[in-house]
Amino acid sequence: MPTIDLKMARRLALARAGLLKPDWTGFPRRAADKTKRARKAALKVIERFGYLQLDTVSIAGARSHAIVLMSRLEGFQPDLAEELLQPGEPLFEYWGHEASWIPMEFYPLFEFRRHAFHEHPWWGDIIGKHPQVATQLLKRIRDEGPLRSMEMEGRGSRGWWDLKIAKRVATALWSDGRLAIRERRNFQRYYDLRERVIPAKWRGPGVGKQKAIQALLQLALRGHGWAQTGTLAKTFRLHIRADDVQGALHRLKDTGRILPCELMLTKKQKLAGWIRPKDLELAARLRRVRPHRESGVLLSPFDPLLWDRSRVERLFDFDQILEIFKPAAKRRYGYYCLPVLAGERLIARLDLKADRRRGRLAVLSLRYESKGSKRPSAIDRKAVDSGLQRFSDALGLKPTGANVS
Repeated sequence: MPTIDLKMARRLALARAGLLKPDWTGFPRRAADKTKRARKAALKVIERFGYLQLDTVSIAGARSHAIVLMSRLEGFQPDLAEELLQPGEPLFEYWGHEASWIPMEFYPLFEFRRHAFHEHPWWGDIIGKHPQVATQLLKRIRDEGPLRSMEMEGRGSRGWWDLKIAKRVATALWSDGRLAIRERRNFQRYYDLRERVIPAKWRGPGVGKQKAIQALLQLALRGHGWAQTGTLAKTFRLHIRADDVQGALHRLKDTGRILPCELMLTKKQKLAGWIRPKDLELAARLRRVRPHRESGVLLSPFDPLLWDRSRVERLFDFDQILEIFKPAAKRRYGYYCLPVLAGERLIARLDLKADRRRGRLAVLSLRYESKGSKRPSAIDRKAVDSGLQRFSDALGLKPTGANVS
């Protein structure tokens, strides 16, 4: 069985995540100045992972999906990230890893999920319990056009449904495929009929569950490089389908599209995982490179590289903690910390707060990963400074705070 060591797995993860030099990632270093070319570069990043996870928090000056693109494409403007989902663009919004923007070509792969979501995973058969709301909602959208949830109790309709129920029914109709998200404005969803959003070529018979799960697992592995079964299953919310996942992985192995591969933690300790044949070759080449340490980059806490906490701890010796839901007094690092990547190390965490009215980006907290050393090295300080400057330049804000050098 093929084996790789931690250094190979870590560098392969960074290469597939688009966080090494362009020679190893296949992404351009900078976002082109022209919007059309920058949009094309952003779509290439999304295609690599098969999804771009969405999140509402914007305290750092940009939401997670923008930060993911900013970290791969130097100079990428965060406002463009908010406009990627538009009529005619090759993306749709659906349950990928979480709520995500996904390349349109993958729409048929989620037919099994749309079928399963005829009963919503949170609210059960809410459409069956409120058929009149569903019928009226679909009719209103058909007659009046795209509808925001805040408009569901608009002029002429006040009082004829409960707004909370209407929002849930709309979400359920989107989850089971009868509605689609046409676009977002100010991060507000605009619901529309599926046939007015999804091109006819993608609305035909969906891919069967078995083939769809195989395709989604291949997509997941393409973005990770090397990964354990659990990571692959969680990437597209397949962890509740353990038998389907195991069967799909073994079929992919039998056809040579993926290989079982062990990660050597020590001479005696190994972890079973999977890798694509081409990535096994890439990992061997990456072992000889030396990632540049002096230029840092800030990562979203929801970055595709970071959401699997146990994987991050294993590959980077970094405890990725999200403390949004903790009371302030119990937070170790801050409300919304952005890890700083320098070369192949996660060296620090920045808790930021944007103040656009004053044109400032406040550094609320800067914490270095000490690993036995009481003071950060000059190289680490330079990497944090450069990463913060790159991030603040993209936002058009001036970094401020006691920890800014």
